[in-house]
Amino acid sequence: MSEGARGPLPAGPRLVAVCVGPGGIPKYPVPMATVGPLGVEGDRQRSPHHGGENRAVSLLAAEEIAALVEDGVPARGPGAFGENLVTEGLDPAALRPGDRLRIGPAVELVLTDVRAPCSTLCSLDPRFPDLMLGRSGFLARVLRGGPLEPGMHIVHIAAGAPLG
Repeated sequence: MSEGARGPLPAGPRLVAVCVGPGGIPKYPVPMATVGPLGVEGDRQRSPHHGGENRAVSLLAAEEIAALVEDGVPARGPGAFGENLVTEGLDPAALRPGDRLRIGPAVELVLTDVRAPCSTLCSLDPRFPDLMLGRSGFLARVLRGGPLEPGMHIVHIAAGAPLG
């Protein structure tokens, strides 16, 4: 079992990083942040079509990031692709819009959509749209906000139908 700043990290799916940025990509890991209805505190978006209640948070699996890096896409750590939350051990192939996740004791998210690579991501590598197919992560609405920090356990608490 891995060791975190506060001792052993929980087994199973967990939050690896919480990332924020001054606007767009990249974002940078922070040791702790609060998430609310419009996203992670301290995070800013350049474009109005990013964000809002149904796109408050973006999630990307560490396993997906590793696969992109293996394919030669440059990454400079968590947040390099604009993700707010980096997960580990949560199978993205088993998730669908409408699914609910609980992170730590308080935060609850509902996945609203599969994340599509934007023009900023595509500028990193012209192959990006093809490389991200099936491993682009998710956007989510915050159902219950609260503090987030790396090492928190993630539970897939319910599966649901896509939101309309």
